[in-house]
Amino acid sequence: MNVRGMGRIFQPSYKDKTTGALKKSAKWWIEFYINGKPHRESSKSTKESDAKKLLKTRVGEAGIGKLLPSEVAKTTFEDLKKLISDDYAKNERDSADQLKIVLKRLDVAFAGMTATEITAGHISAYQAAQKKEGYANATINRDMAALKRMFRLGHRIGVVATVPHIEMLQEQNVRKGFFEPAEFKTLLMHLADELKPLFRVAYITGWRVKSELLTRGWHHVDFVHKKLRIEPGEDKNKSGREFPFTADLERILREQRRRADDVQRKRDIVVRSVFFREDGTPIRSYRHGWKEAVDISGVQRIPHDFRRTAVRNLEIAGVPRAAAMKMVGHKTESIYRRYAIVDEAMMQDAAERLSALHKQHARVKPTRKLVRMS
Repeated sequence: MNVRGMGRIFQPSYKDKTTGALKKSAKWWIEFYINGKPHRESSKSTKESDAKKLLKTRVGEAGIGKLLPSEVAKTTFEDLKKLISDDYAKNERDSADQLKIVLKRLDVAFAGMTATEITAGHISAYQAAQKKEGYANATINRDMAALKRMFRLGHRIGVVATVPHIEMLQEQNVRKGFFEPAEFKTLLMHLADELKPLFRVAYITGWRVKSELLTRGWHHVDFVHKKLRIEPGEDKNKSGREFPFTADLERILREQRRRADDVQRKRDIVVRSVFFREDGTPIRSYRHGWKEAVDISGVQRIPHDFRRTAVRNLEIAGVPRAAAMKMVGHKTESIYRRYAIVDEAMMQDAAERLSALHKQHARVKPTRKLVRMS
């Protein structure tokens, strides 16, 4: 008897050893499939209802990975790590370095476990432990996103039976870190000369320092049409963008071009990168110089704060949001709003503007007299 969507229950036939006649077993059996392979089992009961219950149980167990072919049951956390690492490499994702950091954190909890052993309970316990260690919800969610991706990749190729439930934590979406002009000038004073142009451009454009500025070559700088470019496929959104020169941006880039020409003449080399060391080699890492400047200046900021600062400055300057989003590289308005910092000065200015509008409204005369209804 077929049971829709699950398999079938049946009473197998057997040959009577005495008479040789075919007889049906008194006990009911079940048959179900895992990855296209049939599995049979006796219900050890003469009741059809018991067989149906067992079939439902076994199909449910198969769905959560309790009954799996040996090759699937052996899938480990390490196998899933390799899947996501290969996926990042194949798709040339800019966040591959960040993934390594995430996987190190996940390793502490899940190393040596099989995929079927990593349950929603284990994942919830990991979140609680990370919270206790002081990690922010946003950081924990990045870990969860990677874990979910690992399981989905495994499920897609058939080495994982199911993806465990992974509940994301509530995040505070408004980002609060940004540079006040005085803070930026203070930090700039303590940066090495070769790093100053890089972060001055970051302050203006809000472009990602490592993936969008350090990768700029001179072919990305258009002095004729006065634009700094990211070609389609080079940025996170793969759409490319341009940042029109401001007076400061043009001044910085022309000075960099002059410095590059000087280095080329003195060393007989070609300087291809917009941001380079004194010997003409591209700047690959700025972390040591950044940390030193932060420690000395006391300005406790991170490079990603330039992104928030640029958005805030565009908002203050009254740049239309559609243009600002395209310049900085935010694909959706919801993401842009997360970076559009509103501080007390901006709110005070807004209140004063609103007050002025209300004064104008107060001077407006009514268009007609009110008629009282008797």
